[in-house]
Amino acid sequence: MTLTVFYTVIIVLAVAFVNGWTDAPNAIASSVSTRTISMKKAVLLAAFSDFLGAVIIGTINSNVTETLINIAEFGTDEKTALLSVSAAMTSVVLWAVFAWYFGIPTSESHALIAGLSGASVAVNNGFDGIKANEWSKVFYGLIVSVLVGFLLGYTLSKITVRLFKNKERIKADKFFSKSQIASSVFMSFMHGAQDAQKFVGVLLLIAKTSLNYENGKTHLPLLVLCSAVIAAGTATGGERIIKSVGMDMLKLRKDQGFSADLSGAICLLISTLSGFPVSTTHTKTSAVMGTGVAKSIKSVNWKVAGEMIAAWLLTFPGCGLLGWALCRVFLKVF
Repeated sequence: MTLTVFYTVIIVLAVAFVNGWTDAPNAIASSVSTRTISMKKAVLLAAFSDFLGAVIIGTINSNVTETLINIAEFGTDEKTALLSVSAAMTSVVLWAVFAWYFGIPTSESHALIAGLSGASVAVNNGFDGIKANEWSKVFYGLIVSVLVGFLLGYTLSKITVRLFKNKERIKADKFFSKSQIASSVFMSFMHGAQDAQKFVGVLLLIAKTSLNYENGKTHLPLLVLCSAVIAAGTATGGERIIKSVGMDMLKLRKDQGFSADLSGAICLLISTLSGFPVSTTHTKTSAVMGTGVAKSIKSVNWKVAGEMIAAWLLTFPGCGLLGWALCRVFLKVF
């Protein structure tokens, strides 16, 4: 393995670690904000669930991995391609750290796609390297994660309120305390299933460029590696993101937290099986907003929600331009 390949792989794993550090906390934000589980226990549970989801789902369904492998091309020259991927991954790390510092639950998943696309544009001096068919899956994923997530959150919240309206508050809270832990585990499980495949896809892209990789080989070793790195990132915490999603935007009840987690997990399951590379952040946040609107449109802090939406809209052009610029720099310097 050349030094360039080694450096590129390290950068990819660094992005996977940052993903677990900044993106995975969205999966457990609601259970912590409702005080169903402590921050420490929630983080450890999320890390374990992330790992299992990545290995189990990734083994039986690799559609998201295939999407990432084919989403962009970086030419036939090995050094140029590897430097381009390195530049793309570096742009994702910088973007993610920026978002974490300001407590903005932006998406490393979309930053990953944007960074790769921006680097591809830089290498090919245009959009010839961008695969429209694969990019369309990103668009479909946005619809599922934002629109379906919101509608599911709204609907499930309405259903749970109706089903438990005549139940004693203490008994209902006890039920939802247990149910929310289960739904948080499901949400974390699906986060691992969705996001680990993306990083496996990037590693396979490197292998395809420099190691004569033949498509169709087992991805299990890479799944284990990426899921372990993401889990390690998750275990470092994520209090700022949890606060933004689960505390600042909406004061959640336990039944709302359950509805948001279950809605988000279902959206991630649909997207993963369909090969749509979606954002756990977008999915969960949309579901949280849906549950809030089900109670009252005034219960949602729309200022915080607006800041999140602005961050989402900036991710594609922002990280894409950063990936383009860094690719230009890397190719000149190295």
